[in-house]
Amino acid sequence: MSFYKDRIYPYLVDVLGDPSPIRRIRQQIISQAQGKVLEIGAGSGANFIHYDPAKVSKLYALEPNPGMVRLAEKQQRKTKLQVEFIDLPGERIPLDDHAVDCVVSTFTLCTIPGIKDALRGIARVLKPGGELIFFELGLSPDPAVQRWQTRLEPVFHRMFQGLYLTRDIPALIREAGFQIENMEAGYLAPFPKSSTYSWWGVARKVPR
Repeated sequence: MSFYKDRIYPYLVDVLGDPSPIRRIRQQIISQAQGKVLEIGAGSGANFIHYDPAKVSKLYALEPNPGMVRLAEKQQRKTKLQVEFIDLPGERIPLDDHAVDCVVSTFTLCTIPGIKDALRGIARVLKPGGELIFFELGLSPDPAVQRWQTRLEPVFHRMFQGLYLTRDIPALIREAGFQIENMEAGYLAPFPKSSTYSWWGVARKVPR
């Protein structure tokens, strides 16, 4: 693993990923998680303080970057959460079928290489009627912003370890067999529109 990926990138993401507007959205959605929860791409643990330990019986934190895990372990110690860290990427969820009540993904579906594999895995481990709580970057509805996103995506992809600015995350979630029950969308000030169009909300696994 490179020095940048292990030592610099985790701190960069930790700082840029938690300004007050983003923190408010995290609090709004993460506090809804309950039961056994899987967080894919747990990163530096920025979500941990927003879980309600009275509602979450266990948190599985999937994160393959050791530098991120070191930061996340510090965040865990600030909470009463029971956390089990799993050193695997989001495409390789090692849990049994129907193992969790809720899956959380914040800024992970927009970076993970195999997003369709990850969503299939999420659907597999969720109990029938289970929830996917998401907060993701992606393709703006504004054509002018889309043009900038297309130009900038290669730069962001390298700088932020695989970030895609042009994914239609809600469409991919629906395609994977989820029904989006509530969702908001918008740009994340104070950052530029070209890199901050986001969706956040809750999707439910549809029985098949």
